[in-house]
Amino acid sequence: MDPLSGDDRLPELFGSAWSTVLGFHDLLADQGVLRGLVGPRELSRLWERHLVNSAAVVPFLPESGQIVDVGSGAGLPGVVIAAMRPAAEVVLLEPMERRTEWLSEVVTELGLTNARVLRGRAEDQVGLLHADAVTARAVAALAKLYPWTLPLLRVGGELVALKGGRAADEAEAGREVMATYGGGEVRIETAPTLDGLDPTTVVVVRKDSEGSAPPRASSVPRETTGGRRGRRTAKKGSRR
Repeated sequence: MDPLSGDDRLPELFGSAWSTVLGFHDLLADQGVLRGLVGPRELSRLWERHLVNSAAVVPFLPESGQIVDVGSGAGLPGVVIAAMRPAAEVVLLEPMERRTEWLSEVVTELGLTNARVLRGRAEDQVGLLHADAVTARAVAALAKLYPWTLPLLRVGGELVALKGGRAADEAEAGREVMATYGGGEVRIETAPTLDGLDPTTVVVVRKDSEGSAPPRASSVPRETTGGRRGRRTAKKGSRR
């Protein structure tokens, strides 16, 4: 059993989004496991390792504007962000069809009308998305992540990446790549969390310019869904 289940601090942490996040937890614990989006071993730590961890990025995100969650997977942290930032447009960007189908169902079930699911690769959305913030969790090392995420930001926007204990090393190793894609100030923050839990490290990178990397050709998204309406274009085969 998850040791945080029934913890009185959870409703306070998630605030007005509590009932939505609780519903998301139940979906993950049931259909998320059955459909292979969450491993069975994760059931005992869904709150600590996944939902509370996802909430750690929220204080670093704008209240409104466009937020893009790259490699959204099971919806962590994107669905949590959409619940806790209701005035923002949250784009759940994911290349795999079965995951986008899951995300679309979750968005509809939870009534997240400010969220839309976009099937595609981050590098194919350059010029199509102009985000105020981009988030990433367990996607790649920073040097690999920068070319996928910084081009999706408007100048002045920020990449907010959940990282572990090697965050400082990753930031140093990726400094040259970051500059090529217009990254400027880098902040390594310890996010607030519940007492007794391991601290969460968040890397925040501000985009100061368009950078000097050659532009990539954009392509039309292969599938788009969102909100209660569940709109989508015709499905096509995934390249992954």
